[in-house]
Formats: sequence, structure tokens, C-alpha cells
Amino acid sequence: MADSLVIVESPAKAKTIGKYLGSKFIVKASMGHIRDLPKSQIGVEVDRNFEPKYITIRGKGSILKELKDASKKVKKIYLAADPDREGEAIAWHLAHYLDVGSDELCRVVFNEITKDAVKDAFKTPRRINQDLVNAQQARRILDRLVGYKISPLLWKKVKKGLSAGRVQSVAVKLIQDRENEIKAFEPEEYWSITVLLDAGKTVFEAKYHSINGEKKELHSKDDVDQVLAAMGSGKFTVKEVKEKERGRNPSPPFITSSMQQEAARKLNFRASKTMSVAQQLYEGIDLGKEGTVGLITYMRTDSTRISPVAQEEAKEYILTKYGSAFYPETPRVYTKKNANAQDAHEGIRPSSVLREPDQLKEFLSRDQFRLYKLVWERFVASQMSSAVLDTMTIDLTAGETVFRANGSKMKFPGFMKVYVESNDDGTTEEDKLLPPLSKGDALDKQSVDPKQHFTQPPPRYTEARLVRALEEMGIGRPSTYAPTLETIQKRGYVAIEEKKFIPTELGELVIQLMEEFFPEILDIEFTAHMEEELDFVEEGKEDWVRVLDTFYTSFEKRLEFAEEEMKEIEIQDEVSDEICEKCGKHLVYKMGRFGKFLACSGFPDCRNTKPIIKDIGVTCPSCHTGKIVERRSKKGRVFYGCDQYPTCDFVSWDKPVNKPCPVCSSMMIEKRSKNGLSMQCTKCDHKEEVNEDQNEDMKD
Repeated sequence: MADSLVIVESPAKAKTIGKYLGSKFIVKASMGHIRDLPKSQIGVEVDRNFEPKYITIRGKGSILKELKDASKKVKKIYLAADPDREGEAIAWHLAHYLDVGSDELCRVVFNEITKDAVKDAFKTPRRINQDLVNAQQARRILDRLVGYKISPLLWKKVKKGLSAGRVQSVAVKLIQDRENEIKAFEPEEYWSITVLLDAGKTVFEAKYHSINGEKKELHSKDDVDQVLAAMGSGKFTVKEVKEKERGRNPSPPFITSSMQQEAARKLNFRASKTMSVAQQLYEGIDLGKEGTVGLITYMRTDSTRISPVAQEEAKEYILTKYGSAFYPETPRVYTKKNANAQDAHEGIRPSSVLREPDQLKEFLSRDQFRLYKLVWERFVASQMSSAVLDTMTIDLTAGETVFRANGSKMKFPGFMKVYVESNDDGTTEEDKLLPPLSKGDALDKQSVDPKQHFTQPPPRYTEARLVRALEEMGIGRPSTYAPTLETIQKRGYVAIEEKKFIPTELGELVIQLMEEFFPEILDIEFTAHMEEELDFVEEGKEDWVRVLDTFYTSFEKRLEFAEEEMKEIEIQDEVSDEICEKCGKHLVYKMGRFGKFLACSGFPDCRNTKPIIKDIGVTCPSCHTGKIVERRSKKGRVFYGCDQYPTCDFVSWDKPVNKPCPVCSSMMIEKRSKNGLSMQCTKCDHKEEVNEDQNEDMKD
């Protein structure tokens, strides 16, 4: 008969742990939090030291009864929720409900769900960490005060269903500020001059560097003409050759935000999807004969620290698989990325580096495999030796001008044999070889290519860029990024176009009001300082009630002022030229989760809605009479179809282009890869690279 009850959050985690602990343990799931602040009221007694009024979450009654009944049949209760603030709070609420004393050694935490890690954790249970609980409570209460005090004000003055929050409002403001930068941006002209030089068996490029010994920028055609005139006869002479080695170090193991960013770039995952798949890998996958095993460590962390055991296992693997040259002289130790990083957990890594991705492929879904492979490769690479590149710089003179050619080649791949981190512009580092030349060598030019360019505005935020910006500013924590990005879209404050955030009119209006009446909520330094204060609570260095009181004293005055001075705003729907085919009234533009759509102005009597169809200027390749239009699926994903649907059922996830294939005359589509934008034929192998400088509308 079992003598211990173990409570975790999820059935998947319970199933995995249950197999490790054996028959003396009953393992059950609480299905997340069991108590929370009520939804119908603020649930915080401000005048009584911010005392929270917790209630049992609706639908949890039967689960709690099951846990209570099970607790009566055992001698010992262990609370094994996740190893973070939320997990500590869940354990604290469970302890309260099940009458577990505050001095009981009931709390069990493990960073990875493997047999050894779980069994070791049960050898050293501890008391519930009240500092962690207080930190979670303080965050929850602070967010409740902001949300439940400002939101009703926005409902009253603007529109029902709106909300505000410490992290979400800053995120929307960042998107809004970036849009303002883009609108205010004035392109500046600049030029480049590239020459193609003949070195016998090799032809290579060199770019304009300086004139008359000065580094003069080329801002106009006149500047270019001055350089071309100063080049003289066109003979080029090697002035200087510099060769040196350059080392490149690996990136550290993933933390939550860097995993979300890299999964977005390499796998095209949304932040919420990355966290969902990571949760599955952490909680356990059935590996057949090996049983159910957690494949990665806990995925909510901002620490890059790695346990000595994992580091030693990685060392042995690298030495055996790749050889001693691929392991550094001393093991790599990664420090905190920023001062606010919490070091309670390890970085995200495979629970065992010996479980190579290809060995597990048959047991994993496509998404699980791809994310596991990413985590595994990143971790292994983080422990490997640096890559070494041979670089060469050649300066060449022609008349009064100097042109420069840069080249590099991989001398030793090191960690790059396993993994290379992506970047936001999708470029990759490739060998660019230059011929062996010596000072004084003379070369003939094959061509001179002056090109006009214009500076580009800063890019809109993708999910990856926004997560990185929030992290760098110290706004939010690992667990907040994915839900924040979901919330600002659900509220209609931002929309996504071509995987980039744009603010909506509603988002702009709410931010204007917040800037006027609650500027501290949008102040990045203030919000980052609040995060720091809450971290001090977690570390036992600060009292949670004092932190809340300091904030609320000024916040309450802001609320009183806003109640009096904020004017009611009526948002007028923009009327379209289209007529509702059901009732004859005009359709109006509305903002939804996935952007604008058309709805009948007769709502609620008429609930007709229509998507806004965007003609991309391409004739349908199937029926040859309809036009290809941009549409959105129910999940918000853009696709392309014929406007004659359902008569013509042509559909494509890739954007068709208005140019037939020069080889077989079939339809061409846009494709974006790490190397840039290209056009590909849908039937044959023909492919053309696109010069994005000349195709502004195709720019990333």
C-alpha cells in the first residue's frame, strides 16, 4: 500500500514521475493552480496590507476532493510543482488546503524529469520557500491592481473589453514607438562602387574605401563621378595584404527568451508554440523500451548555468564523437546575461546529451523533434571549442582611390560543426576566398558597378525581436513573454502583417491615454525597477507589502485624477463602400485578433462579416479569369486564393508573383530563405534570386 502522496501540476508529469517512484507513492495532478483571486472583483484588501482574497478556481472542486481523500490515506505529502515562483505558489496553496504545516519538509523540486534527478530530489525535500511565494503573490497582486483599476476606466471612457498591464502596455508602446519612427523616417541617399578584378585564374570583388587618403562617404552621383575620375586608367595595384586568424565563440545554452527567439527564426514557431512544445519535452515522452523520460530541463529560466554532471557528460560525448580538438582547454562557464537574471535553474539543455535527436525521431512529433534538435545542438555547441577563421584584407590603389577586398575561410570549424546561431536578417557566414596576392601586384578590372541605395527605416518588431527588446530592457520575466504577446493581439491593440507587429488605431488610442494619465506604467526604467524590486522580494531582501505600498501610493492619485479628467471617447467605425448582401446596410471596418475585417453596421440585428480581400495583381493560373487575392485562415495565417471561389478552388500558402516561369511558363512563387528572397517555379526547378534593393515591397 502507498504511504506517500506526490502532487504535481499535470497528468503528463504525474505519469512520468509515477513510473520512477514505484508503488509506495501515489502521484496525482492538481491541473495547475487550485486557488486564485476572483475574476468578478479585485480580490485585494488594499487597506489591510494588500491581503489577497483567494477562492477555489471554478471546476477544481472534484480535483481537490480527490486530493483530500488521497491525503487521508498516506503518512506523507510531497508537493512537486514546477521549480519556479508559480510552482512554489501552487505548492503553498496545496499545503494550505491539505493542512500541511509550514515546517513540514514537503517541497520537492527537480530541474529535469529523469529517474536519477527525481529520486535524488526526494532524498532532500525542503520547506516551502515563503520568499518565493511572496514574490509570486506580489506580482499577482500588482498586476491585479493595475489591470482591475485601469481596465474599468478604459471600459467606461473608451470601449468594453480593453485592458492594461505592466508588461503588455510597455510591449504595445514599443510597437507604437517603432511605428512612429518608421513614419518619421526620411531616407538618405548613398552609393557604393564595386569593381570586379581579374587575378588570372580568379575573379574577385573589391569595394570603394577611400579617396586621396580620406574615407569619404558617397552621398550622391557627383561623389561617385569624383571617385570614378580619380581612379585614372583603371589599373589596380596591391597596396597592402593583411592576414590574421579570428576566433568565434559559441552562444551559451538557451534561456527562455533566446529559445523563443531562435525557434522563431529557425523553426518559424510562435512564442506560445515554443513554450507548449518545450513543456511536452520537459514533462516526458514515451521512448518505448526506455519508458517515459523528460528530454529537456525546465524551460522557464533566465540562467545559462549548467550542472557539473551535465557538463562532464557533454565533455565525454564531444571527445568521443569529435575528438580532443573540439573541446576547449578549460570547460566553458557562462555568466549571467544581466544583473536581474535569476540563477535558481540551469539553462535549457537536454536531460542527457547521449540521446541524440535522430535516435529519438520515431518517438517525437515533427514539432517536438525540431525543437529538441535545436536545444540539443545549441547545448552541445555551447560546450565545444571556438571556431577559427583565416581572414584576409587586401587594399588596392587605382589612381587616387583605394578599394578594399575582404575574404575569409574556415580554418577550424569548432562548435560550428554542430550549430550556428541565426540572426534577425537571415544572413549566414560563408567562405569568401581571395587569391594569394602580394604587395605591388598589378590587376586589370573587368567591370565597375556604381549602385545607388537609400537608408531603410528600423524594422518592425517580429515576435523574436520584441521578446529580445523586452528582455534587454528588463521588462517581464521568462514566463510572461508568450502570454503577453497573445494578450496584446487578443485585445486588438496590435495586428500581425507578414509576421511583424503593427499597432492598430485602438492600440494607438489606449497608449495615448496611458501616456497622459499613467506614464509610470509605460516608463521602461520604472517598470524594470519594479521587476528588480520583486526579485529582491524573492531573494528575501525586500518586504512585499512595502513594495506594493510604495507603488500604490502614487498610483492611487493617478487613478483619482484620471477618473475626473479622462474624457469619454467614442470610437467611430470607418464606413466602407461595400453593402451588406443580407440586409442592405453599409459594412464597416472592425479590428479583430488577426487584423481588420468588414462587419455589418446593423449589428446586433445583422451579424454578417466578411474578410478584407487584398488583390495582389496576379491572374489566377488555374481558371485564367479570376484574380489572386490575399486571405486569412481561421487561425490568422495568410494564404492566397482565386477571387472566383467556389467556382475556382485555386489556393496557395506561398505568394504568387506576376511573372511566368521563363522555362515552362508555369506560376512562380515567392520564397524566403536564409540567403534572401527568391522566385521559384511551382513545376520545374527554375529559381531566380530577387534583388531586394530594387523590390522595396518585398523587403523583410
